[in-house]
Formats: sequence, C-alpha cells, structure tokens
Amino acid sequence: MATLERSHDEKQKLLKHAGRMFINNKWVDAVSGRTFDVFDPATGEVLTKVAEGDKADVDIAVAAARAAFDGGAWSRVSPAERGRLLWKVADLLERDAEAFARLETIDNGKPLSMSRGDVGLAIDMFRYMGGWATKIVGETMELSVGFPHHSYTSREPVGVAAQIVPWNFPLLMAAWKIAPALAAGCSVVLKSAEQTPLTALKLAEIFEEVGFPAGAVNFLSGFGETAGAALAAHPYVDKVAFTGSTEVGKLIAKAATGNLKRLTLELGGKSPVIIFPDADLDAAAQGAAAGIFYNQGQVCCAGSRVYVHESAFDRVVADISDRADAIKVRPGLDEDSEMGPLVSDEQLSRVMGFFDSGREDGARVVTGGGRHGDKGYFVKPTVYADTNRDMRLVREEIFGPVIVAEPFGDDDLDRIAAIANDTEYGLASSVWSRDISKALMMTKKIKAGTVWVNCHNVFDSNLPFGGFKQSGWGREMGHYAIENYTEVKSVTIKL
Repeated sequence: MATLERSHDEKQKLLKHAGRMFINNKWVDAVSGRTFDVFDPATGEVLTKVAEGDKADVDIAVAAARAAFDGGAWSRVSPAERGRLLWKVADLLERDAEAFARLETIDNGKPLSMSRGDVGLAIDMFRYMGGWATKIVGETMELSVGFPHHSYTSREPVGVAAQIVPWNFPLLMAAWKIAPALAAGCSVVLKSAEQTPLTALKLAEIFEEVGFPAGAVNFLSGFGETAGAALAAHPYVDKVAFTGSTEVGKLIAKAATGNLKRLTLELGGKSPVIIFPDADLDAAAQGAAAGIFYNQGQVCCAGSRVYVHESAFDRVVADISDRADAIKVRPGLDEDSEMGPLVSDEQLSRVMGFFDSGREDGARVVTGGGRHGDKGYFVKPTVYADTNRDMRLVREEIFGPVIVAEPFGDDDLDRIAAIANDTEYGLASSVWSRDISKALMMTKKIKAGTVWVNCHNVFDSNLPFGGFKQSGWGREMGHYAIENYTEVKSVTIKL
C-alpha cells in the first residue's frame, strides 16, 4: 500500500494536467468530457484519470497542426530557430530528468534505473535532432540533355505528422518521433499509449514552457481503436509514424491508403541470439540475459530466441538461468529493483497464456514460468529449453521476460542463418564469437535491421533502427529519421 500511496503522491506533484490534453497550445478536456483510468502496474490499482480523446479531438488537433504548417507561425520559423527550440526542450528535460524518470516508473512499472536511462536517451535525441535542423540539404547536378540547364534538389517537410507511440518506452519513443519531425519543419499530433500517457503529458508541459508556436506540437491521450484509428485515416494528415505490434501496424497501413500517407512502422520482433563455442561464454550469457530481461522483456528487439552451439549449450543455459533467478523483481520505485511488473493486466494475461502454451507443447521450464507474487502484474524471469520451431513460444512475440534456448550442432553458417531467419520478423539479432571474420559473415546472412556483435541492445541517436520483413518500414534515428519527414523536390531551370 505504501508504494501505491507514494505513486499517487508523486503523480500529483509531477503532473499538472493529468485530466487534459494539449492542443493548439491550450490544455483542454476531451470534447466528450470522458476520461479513462490509468493503472499502477505494481499494484493493479487506479493511479489517475486522463482525458479520453476520440475522433472529435483528433479533428481539432489535426486542424491546429494543419494551420501551423500551412501558413501559421510555425511555418515561418527558421531552421536555426527550430534547432534552438529543440535544444531548449533538451535543456528542460535535463533539468527535470529525475521527475520524468520517476513518473515513467510510476506509469510503466520499469525500474528507476531504466527510466533514468530512457530520459538520458530522450535528452540526447532532442539535442541530436536540433543539430540536424540546419543541415537538411539538397544537391546540384548536371543533366545529359543537349541544352544548358541548372538543376538541383531540395528537401521539404512532408507536412502534418501523426505519431502513435507504444507503452514500453513512452517518453523515449515520443522523443524518437517528435524530434526529427520538428527538426524537418513538420507539425505534430502525438497520441500516447492508453496504458502509459503520463510522461507524454509532462513532455507537453515542457513544450508549453519552451514556447513553440500554436499548433506545432499537439498531445492527445486516448485509445487506439478510436483516437489512433482516426489519426491514421485522417485526410489532412500527411505522414504517420507508428511503433507497436505488427498486427496493428497492418491496420494502420490500410487506414493510410485513403490519401496515400507516408508511413514509418516500427513493429514486432522475435530476435535471435547466436552464440558460437569460441565466444566469451560468460559475456555471451550475460548479454543474452540482459537482452531478454531488460524492461521486463517488453522490448521489440528483445533477444527472445537463443541458439547455442551444443558443446556450450548446457553451460550457457545454466548461466542465463542463474542470472534470471538472481534478478530482484520489485516495484520500480524501489531503488534496488532490477525488474518491475509488466505494464498491464492485459499484458500479464498474455504472458501467462504463453506459459500455458509452453506446458501444453511440452517445453521444459529451466526456471520461472509463472507469476511472481499475487499483487500487481509481476512475472518470473523465464528460460525454456527443449523447444522446437513449431511452438508458439518460439514463433510468436511474447513481449515478456521469456527466452527459448535451442542448441545447434555445427558451424555451417548458412544452416545457422536459416534457423535464425525462420521467422516473419526481422528487427534485430546478436552474434557472439571471438572470430570476427565469422561474426561479420553471419551479419551478412541474417535478415534483420540491426545485428549486434558481442553485445545486444546498444542504441545511439546517430544509429538507424528499424526492421526487415514484418518488423516494419523505414528507420528511426540518425539522418534516416530526417528523411522520413521530408519530401525530395527536383527543380530544373533552362538557362
């Protein structure tokens, strides 16, 4: 009960406008007047209520963003000033870093140490993209036609960007999307995940304090089936950026066809971890454990399938399991917490369903495989062996702290790559070997947007991130993110 009271008290101190949305630089109620409950994942109790935006609110927010982009004050802000505004966002985020971290933990459940890391990455993203605002350039070129021309290209902002962020990294994913869109000169309507809307609302307070022009950035809270669907289909939205499940990503792609919106989709994953016998096996086991148990396994690029050479299999699996057993599963606000609860009752039911499936299919539980305690949405870090590629545990994205381990028997890289690639996803992977030639050859064979070598879950604002196959379209971060929010125009002048 003390944790819940502490969460309630901190929420009141950390957030000024929990029941409202930020549209056209004003804090407003939902048009319907409805609100919905936000739950504390550590207890399952109601934490607060937020505004339930729907199509009517989406229409108002998109109209504000449209006016800001099409001729409002935001359209007249210079690239240099856009950069300065983004740097100011970073400065204020840094000033309030601990408050954001604590609110993220209250809302999402993750340990404070992880929330603090997320805030640091968000700060860096706003600073990094602020630097890009003055570096969006075209090029000149010579034509092959027989009379003189001067030709060049320019990059122009795509327009109004609708951005729908997930619940696993609420603040960081908002930064990944908002920062490049504003650097490019787009206006933004961001919808937070219904499970975790609180840090987005606090981020809106930062934008209000910085003083962005009206309509440049709008923050909505609401459900995917209503507010999210209305954004994806809205005729005055030019671009949709979505992070979430592949299933919902396909629905958004269909909804966007009405006016052929530009799309960026960062979707699901079932990422393989490949450990060769010549690897540093202690480091590989530590990396594999971190790759699946970080953020309660609620990570799209979590290393949820580990393949280990048969000569090292028992040792590595035992090591990962020992590390799982040693994890301190506690409420995220406890400073010594190493794993918090899953985000919601729905997610808890989903993971428990996979535990049931594993038992029915005959998978061997090395450790874990059940709920942790009887309060909140906690589950045990779990390792399975004796699995096969027909099992749901192996084929489907669980989005929980659950890893399946399988041995391989030789060093035929094509055979190993075929196993790793036997999935509809292609988001990430990691390869562990002291033989850098072998590791690099494997990176070429794996069909994934990111391949880490002797590490897992390494991110940087300069490093593009996104997936192959059904893990999505486009890339986040780096200059690739700027390309997501710009259109290329060719200009030719006869001389």
